[in-house]
Amino acid sequence: MNRRMRQRVAGAMLIVMVSIGAPLALWGFWWEPDQLVVRRVTLALPGWPVGHQPLTVAVMSDLHAGSPYIDAAKIVRVVESVNAAGPDLVLLLGDYVIHGVVGGTRMDPAEIGKLLAGLEAPLGVYAVLGNHDWWDGAHDSSDGAEAIRGALTQAGAAVIDNEAHRIDRPEGDFWLLGIGDAWEGNPKIDEPLAAIQDSLPVIAFTHNPDLFPAIPARVTLTLAGHTHGGQVAIPLVGRPVVPSEFGERFAYGHIVEDNRHLYVTGGLGTSILPVRFRVPPEVVLLTIQSAP
Repeated sequence: MNRRMRQRVAGAMLIVMVSIGAPLALWGFWWEPDQLVVRRVTLALPGWPVGHQPLTVAVMSDLHAGSPYIDAAKIVRVVESVNAAGPDLVLLLGDYVIHGVVGGTRMDPAEIGKLLAGLEAPLGVYAVLGNHDWWDGAHDSSDGAEAIRGALTQAGAAVIDNEAHRIDRPEGDFWLLGIGDAWEGNPKIDEPLAAIQDSLPVIAFTHNPDLFPAIPARVTLTLAGHTHGGQVAIPLVGRPVVPSEFGERFAYGHIVEDNRHLYVTGGLGTSILPVRFRVPPEVVLLTIQSAP
């Protein structure tokens, strides 16, 4: 998103908030962005075998560390909330840094990594990168991506852009398929999926949900972030600004198309403007189980 486009989006967001009145603007710019919701969601999926026990996954996206309301203390609070929930697995869906958010102060990837190092889950912590991670760094986007990749690895997270990893557990094995960012990460789906030769369930995770139409039915569930749920959701109007070529189609929540399942989290931080209205910052505690 270039500078002119960011200015237009920021203007649109500002107009929306002003139009709904000062009290609601205070809600959107001050109270709600500072909240933290642990949203518990259960998905009964036809592709999750009956013989597999439920799997609990903590889904975190769009941390945007350094954006207003996402400082070191808030990240510690997020990590503590995830650990207290006791997930089997933690998935990080990208955009750990900021890029041009009003009122934000860039946080070094190494510091972000040290804060996220406290995450705990018996099946591990896995991550992919987002578009802002590729954009990080003033001179070369690849430097930014490698710095963040290194910081996450140092923190104990496995970064698996365009890779498939088998997860073994007594309650039922499954595969994780990490897919690169749709805008900047040279996403590959078929190649890593071809490496999966068995019939075990596959959980794909990526930053941008715009890849979902290309995800085959072989994948049990796709997880994504990026949209922030639009950051603003107005009753009877919808989500005026969603950074997706599909508009609100993949903006938020559980989406089912052609018996394929997608879940999009609204994420934690903010982009462009530090505003959230009826889309609070969230960690999703997702329980995956077999359909009746």
